[in-house]
Amino acid sequence: MALSIGICGGGIGGLCAAIALHQAGHDVQVFEKARAFNRVGADVNLTPNAVFALDQLGVGPYLRDSAARPSFRISRDGVSGEETSRLPMSAAAEEKYGAPQLTIHRADLLDALRARLPEDRLRLGMGSVSLELGAGQATLGFADGTRGAFDVVIGADGIHSVVRTALWGEDHPRYTGMVSYRGTFPSDRAAGLPDTDAFTKWWGEVPEKQIVTFPLTGGREIFVFATLPQEDWSEEGWTLPGDAEDLRRAYANFHGDARKLLDSLDDVTRSALHVRDPMPQWAKGRATLLGDAAHPMVPFMAQGACMAIEDAVVLARALASADRTDDIEAALARYETERKPRTARVQESSLANDWLKKAGNADWVYGYNAWTTPLDQSTHNGSSHETRV
Repeated sequence: MALSIGICGGGIGGLCAAIALHQAGHDVQVFEKARAFNRVGADVNLTPNAVFALDQLGVGPYLRDSAARPSFRISRDGVSGEETSRLPMSAAAEEKYGAPQLTIHRADLLDALRARLPEDRLRLGMGSVSLELGAGQATLGFADGTRGAFDVVIGADGIHSVVRTALWGEDHPRYTGMVSYRGTFPSDRAAGLPDTDAFTKWWGEVPEKQIVTFPLTGGREIFVFATLPQEDWSEEGWTLPGDAEDLRRAYANFHGDARKLLDSLDDVTRSALHVRDPMPQWAKGRATLLGDAAHPMVPFMAQGACMAIEDAVVLARALASADRTDDIEAALARYETERKPRTARVQESSLANDWLKKAGNADWVYGYNAWTTPLDQSTHNGSSHETRV
């Protein structure tokens, strides 16, 4: 018998979980507090582990039509400009890992995911405000006063997750002391600069200072992400207006190529970077978490969305053959046992901010296969997963 599953959050992780669970035959409803999907945000960097997972959800052709396909992943010293590592991507990554790296506008990825889900499975303007666990069910309360009971509830509702708070109590994310800036510009403004078709990270003289650039929209635009240290932060929002001139002044000591990229920006947005420590447990009763609700991380490995996509696939696999007579809590435990070590390792590695600064092994990240990794082991050390390398 199919399970009734309520998913809080219609972002990348929530939609991926809904598609995978719907394909497995379950009755899925996604509840998203936004009343409409606007074209907000800018980039999602989908590394091969995530693209391979998405291909099996049936969105691969759309992604390849709208995304850019970086040629290399390059590290350069921000001040001297010296190249410190270069990893072939594109066709080389597809041959090695089964999928390339794709860089895409977040709105285009969400469009592709929504197109794979029946329209009646997604409820907009339905923000969840409460969760109650009972015998054999989990009940969501919504901002409009309505309630809904489900066999399983999944909290895919982001770093300020209502589901997480209901399960484990109030737990405020920790400000990292860094503010991020984001912007895009037409790629022809970077004419004459090397490797504008690559994913390039410029490492600063302190860990809190870096610039990342890569192509978007089939290479017609270049996306810029940069961070700066800032002692405190009290503003709300992740697309607040920033000052491109402030950014250029802060990076005045960087190599000329990096400065020219910043010179090409007209407008930037800014937001604070927050994290939490890895959780000892995600699930309680018939409710669990995925994505930023479970393991928010800084974007220095470009794995936030990728980990949510992997979570969604593994969770759907764990619940694929379950029905109401099965031990659903055991299925949620199998999902959590598989995912916690890997996501904790990525959280910690991202915060350390030294991954691939120099030549290193990307296989443990890019070679993970969410569709085949074993789910029946009681423990995982976070590094023994099946890969496609």
